[in-house]
Amino acid sequence: MIALWSGIALLTLIAVAAIFWPLLAARREADRQAVQADDQAVDRQHQNIEIYRERLAELESEREAGTLDAGNFEVLKLELERNLLIDAEEQAPRLKHPRPGAAQFTTVVLLALLVPVIAFGLYNNLGRSADLALALNPPTMPTLEEAVAQLEQELEANPDNAEGWYLLATTYVNQGRFAEGLEAFQRVAAILPEDAPQYAGVQGQIAQALYFQSGGSMTAQVKAQIDKTLALDPDDMAALGLLGIDAYETGDYRAAIEYWSQAKANARGDAVQSLQSGIDQATQQLIAAGEEVPELQSATAASIQVSVTLSDELKDRVSPDQAVFIYARPVGGRMPLAAVRRQVSDLPLTVELNDGMAMMPGAELSSVDAVEIGARISASGQAIAQPGDLLGSQSPVAVGGEPGSVTLVIDQVVE
Repeated sequence: MIALWSGIALLTLIAVAAIFWPLLAARREADRQAVQADDQAVDRQHQNIEIYRERLAELESEREAGTLDAGNFEVLKLELERNLLIDAEEQAPRLKHPRPGAAQFTTVVLLALLVPVIAFGLYNNLGRSADLALALNPPTMPTLEEAVAQLEQELEANPDNAEGWYLLATTYVNQGRFAEGLEAFQRVAAILPEDAPQYAGVQGQIAQALYFQSGGSMTAQVKAQIDKTLALDPDDMAALGLLGIDAYETGDYRAAIEYWSQAKANARGDAVQSLQSGIDQATQQLIAAGEEVPELQSATAASIQVSVTLSDELKDRVSPDQAVFIYARPVGGRMPLAAVRRQVSDLPLTVELNDGMAMMPGAELSSVDAVEIGARISASGQAIAQPGDLLGSQSPVAVGGEPGSVTLVIDQVVE
């Protein structure tokens, strides 16, 4: 920013100098002409005085010779003196470029002062100094404690933000603050309607927080919360995972494998590896005890193949770098169950929407019987539809069974 303001100050000085320069040049020219005129006037005055003296001497000679009487002598002498005064007045300096006066100097000074004032005023309203300062001095990433404090302040101002409470609850649990995490998950459950796809998953998170709060004991309260969760969603990963842990710790390895295998069918990311590790350990315990290992069918997650093309009529309305959002959401709902982002330059294309793309636990493709499949080209790059976006959709599309396939043509304009 120092370089920016130094440059602005330098340019301002140049602008002020450009205003003052004509004034200074006019003053110098006036001074030069005044000196030159004064010199010329002095020379002319000396010549007039010499002529006056010569003529006066001639008149005196004529008077002494008797050819000019005293009366005429006085008259002619008076005429000579009058002519000398007239010549002196006519030779007063007349400058072609007069010296600037006080009014002109005041006007120029005011203009010079207005230049920086107007310039800084315009830059303050139309400039991007804040953006430049941010680019030159990017903000440092906040610590986890600072981020949590900021999220807490935002939730105080907007207490009905279910996503914010869910994020805060998860952070609390990861920090070992189980009581606060439990309270935050309960806030989420209070905000969500009971028929929301995420409701059962939040109940499972409440059961998990209760389990951690009890020091890893399967208390009656934890068991009741697990039963409540499974009544809403028999495949909830968190509830099944807790049952698997309890079964493993009590030596029921066969039940632990069954619970964890069922939970793995709906797991994503690192959770899959963690559950598989538990299954492997339980399997080793059965083998060590000489028991038969159960054969478990691996559940197949829901998936839909989506092929997307752009109609010829709309190709001249898009650019290659515009975003293309391909998504599946509940019929009549708004929150996507699975989504991917591509670019217009990738069209035509085929993508797979599956359970692994869920935004929240319990909100997977397999959690509903039918979905709306859509593909939208966003002129603004925003995930929320805007007027002027281009759209193609198909609804309803059945979920379950063999992987489905859908062909979409982007041929509509969002009004």
